[in-house]
Amino acid sequence: MAKVILWISFAFVFYAYCGYPLLLCLWRWLARKPVLKAYWEPYVSLVIAAHNEREQIDAKIRNCLELDYPRDKIEIIISLDGPTDGTDQAVRRYEGCGLRIIHWPVHAGKSAALNRALTAARGEVSVFADVRQRIDPQAVRELVANLRDSSVGAVSGELFLIKDGFEHFEEAKDAVGLYWRYEKWIREMESQIDSTVGATGALYAIWRDGFRPLPEDTILDDVLIPMRIVLLGKRVVFEPSARAYDKVACCPEAEFRRKVRTLAGNFQLLAHMPELLLPWRNPVFLQFLSHKISRLLVPYFLAALFLSNCFLLSGTYLVLFVLQLAWYTLAFAGALAVRSHNANRPPTPVPVGDR
Repeated sequence: MAKVILWISFAFVFYAYCGYPLLLCLWRWLARKPVLKAYWEPYVSLVIAAHNEREQIDAKIRNCLELDYPRDKIEIIISLDGPTDGTDQAVRRYEGCGLRIIHWPVHAGKSAALNRALTAARGEVSVFADVRQRIDPQAVRELVANLRDSSVGAVSGELFLIKDGFEHFEEAKDAVGLYWRYEKWIREMESQIDSTVGATGALYAIWRDGFRPLPEDTILDDVLIPMRIVLLGKRVVFEPSARAYDKVACCPEAEFRRKVRTLAGNFQLLAHMPELLLPWRNPVFLQFLSHKISRLLVPYFLAALFLSNCFLLSGTYLVLFVLQLAWYTLAFAGALAVRSHNANRPPTPVPVGDR
């Protein structure tokens, strides 16, 4: 029995991180679906939800006002969600620049703020952005170009991480690690086959008429909204030329909180949209199962792999056990080293929004 559990666990983990990417490569080679992009200028609503963002909101608004898109074809909606730090006063200084401000006096959460903004939006295309990141001047044009294809219902931009400040951010080099490069490659492959599973929360666009009000407890709007669009029979594609720039997180605790939040959001998604688990309802069932569900289950299979290996300590199984032990030891030592390093310098507050 231990052997059966070990090999099933090994096969599952291998498929989640290696088998699925190989399947995507083959699938893309056999049945690639190109997007028929065309540059045009629909009326766009750029929506930003903000709670207590006093320190960052000025730079974000200036960034949005500098986008390379006709000013008479774009409205910038700032949906204020019960700010208490003066964010509302900071935003109102830009009212003469064409901003639309929706002020809700009580903090009700990001989803409620988005619902209010989309109810008031006039654009046929809605672009979602977060306060923290900076948007490339050409990003909106690149997003809406994909929506010219009638099969596309949503477009995800790319999050580009930088080490330094936001000065000349367009010229910065991507500072993401190997895993995040791997994750972006997966999204691009999924997009070229049919649809990517979710969008980059920092920047994505949808047709306005594809939006439905969000449950107010929604954690991952950037997954729930795109997956709703997939269930409507439209594609969700990835556009690497539409970039949002963010600073690299240097606080492992904040990164851990972000991971926990994402994990909780994925479980919540299944509660809000159980039909995603029905292959006859979900056009990207295999991708959803392989990309999202398998990641939720991998920790359990890793535990099963290690525990079953404890009962098999001869020959090849001993080698596998030693490799696992070495891997976990190095991971634990690395975590301790990072924690010790950060303990010797002032803490840096790092937002924990989803990527």
